[in-house]
Amino acid sequence: MINKIHHKCVATIALSALLTLGAITPVWADSSPSPLVLDVGKVNMTGSSYFTLKQIHLLQDPSGRLATFTITIHNEGSSELQFIDYWARLKSKSGNQFSVRLLPADKDKNRVAPGSTTDITFYANVNTSTNLQDLVVQFIKWDFNQSNFERVLGEIAIPDDYTDVTPAGLASEISVGGTNVKASIKKFVSNKNEKYHVPTVYVSLENVGSHTVTIPAYLFSIRTSEGLLYPMEAKGLKDLQINPKETKEIQLSGSIPVAVAADAWQLAIAETIPDLKLNVAVANFQLPTVSQQEGGSVGKAYTFTSKSGVYTTQLNGLHRLPWEDQDLLTADLTLSNSGEESLPIPKLSGYFLLDGAVKIDAKLIQTAKVIGLGAGASVNLQIAGKVPYTYEFSKIKLVLQENEGETAGTGTSTGSTTATDVLEFSTQAELQAIPFIGMGQFYTSNDIGRKAKYGVRSVSTYEDKTNIMYSAMVEATNLEKRFTNVSKLVANFRSSDGTVFPANVVEVKNKISPTGKALLNVWASVPKGFSTTNMNLLLGEAVTEGKLSEGEKSVPDSYVNPIAYWLPDEKTNVGTTLKNVDLFPYTISIDKIGTSISDGIFTLQFNYELIKEKMTEINTEGHNLLLVFEDGGGIKRFEKTFDFKDFDVINGDSTADQDVKIRLGKRDNFKISIPDPGLIYNTKFLQKYSLSIYDEFQGQRKLLATQKADWFITTD
Repeated sequence: MINKIHHKCVATIALSALLTLGAITPVWADSSPSPLVLDVGKVNMTGSSYFTLKQIHLLQDPSGRLATFTITIHNEGSSELQFIDYWARLKSKSGNQFSVRLLPADKDKNRVAPGSTTDITFYANVNTSTNLQDLVVQFIKWDFNQSNFERVLGEIAIPDDYTDVTPAGLASEISVGGTNVKASIKKFVSNKNEKYHVPTVYVSLENVGSHTVTIPAYLFSIRTSEGLLYPMEAKGLKDLQINPKETKEIQLSGSIPVAVAADAWQLAIAETIPDLKLNVAVANFQLPTVSQQEGGSVGKAYTFTSKSGVYTTQLNGLHRLPWEDQDLLTADLTLSNSGEESLPIPKLSGYFLLDGAVKIDAKLIQTAKVIGLGAGASVNLQIAGKVPYTYEFSKIKLVLQENEGETAGTGTSTGSTTATDVLEFSTQAELQAIPFIGMGQFYTSNDIGRKAKYGVRSVSTYEDKTNIMYSAMVEATNLEKRFTNVSKLVANFRSSDGTVFPANVVEVKNKISPTGKALLNVWASVPKGFSTTNMNLLLGEAVTEGKLSEGEKSVPDSYVNPIAYWLPDEKTNVGTTLKNVDLFPYTISIDKIGTSISDGIFTLQFNYELIKEKMTEINTEGHNLLLVFEDGGGIKRFEKTFDFKDFDVINGDSTADQDVKIRLGKRDNFKISIPDPGLIYNTKFLQKYSLSIYDEFQGQRKLLATQKADWFITTD
């Protein structure tokens, strides 16, 4: 069993809960050959068997505070011990009782063989004012000779000096499927740029058991001294297997705003428990002193001189991004003019050198629409190259070059130019994590000529028999003072275990007015049954031939300025009436629903109102409003599809009886007529019917609302 507590891992940019994470015992120094047991307390069961309280944790989640504690049953007798005869309780020192439950993995743990031990973990909701040191764990045995059918064996009060954090320099033992794994922090590196601390943590995992283990898709985060949580991305974790006596290392990287104090940070490791829809802590480490990184240059400013003048360049970060069956290496640079006179933008290019041997050609991308640098001005530049996604390296060098000649260093070729090395940025392979945007929050792009604000409005799941279509609605707001096109984007959905699903972006073709909004539908096909829990959306600005992609015919070959979004929970409630059904940016209301049969024609009739949010552009290609009529007795069923693209089309008088399309505005007595000569003879068998509204996309559908009604009676 893995030692666990509940842990809600969220980006602090949208922090919704602070939590206290637990250390896993036993703990030992790296050089120690055997564990140092740090149980909280002990209570006797029989003359030769006893309980120990192994660990206890307290965390705060959106619904309140939740305690988790692990007990160990030690059976040192000669016969089997049954835990069904015993139980554990949780109370406060002031006498409040809290109802405890077992974690799903421990519900079947009942028999403890002679000479063995068993760990069992409980969880309980406690008062919001309860602290860890307020708690008492009580052990009982069921005894029907007692008036209340139980006998208290003893209790353990949590000491005032109890800590659930593994100190820096020590290791913790975790259990993976019953096999012990020794976890420790090998190295902690943290750089800083203008906006973020960029920490990198190396975690060592040693299998000290006797069986091969596969490490679960753990969630990692850094907790600051203020209790703020920031997610860390894990490199090398997916499908990681460790053989007995073997040690493997994983690399964690993240980004934390520079406003956060960089002291007393902790690393929290958690695991998702699907049955409880909770994240449960595995371990919590105090991070050691930051290691000084030789040759590290992230966040440092350097100058170089050309014929045009003196420039300052700063490497803000290096990223490794998914791209189809390859990875993109990208470097984010700021080029500045610190002088008092304007300078032209130099013709720059560059390449990556991996481990001092492998050269990766790269392209320079200028994202801002500027042609020069005024005094004190700066511009953002990106350099991007491609490597196989399976290729690993330990050192990376970025060589920045200036090209002398007529052809600039962007695009597929530098022409007949001479490239001169002007700067080198060398570092270890601590690539920076992609900045995360919290749920309900926005990222603002300040590139001149393309200022915009981006956020995820909602997510939806559309299903058929074999796949699900996972969709996110991205809202883009134009912050320019002129009409402008939305930047072309590249998107990927990423699961918590690192699986990447390249996504399609349904682009808005019309220009967006100042302060106007565009809705971009981002979707990907995901195998049915694949969990979308903790999924995030990676967005970047599309690049074609070394320039930002523009126009319908430009096919992206890379992307820059990556931003990751934590996705909101999907709204899955199904309305019981057809009023105010959200088909954003549209809303439809249907009432006065009635049915009739005349001259062999079945008619469904209703009133509707369709409205649209103003100042919002959307490409509705592939989207339909689907009406499904179903008789309760199974006599009559039909489906009627209405294309979203017809909603805004004014085709003569949209309220005319002969118009069979749904349009913006109000309309009474809208009719759907279907020939069915035999239906009149089945009227006595007709039961209540239901009329349902689905959002249909690319042939897959999502149910939004269903209303039941009686035949031949008009609803309200």
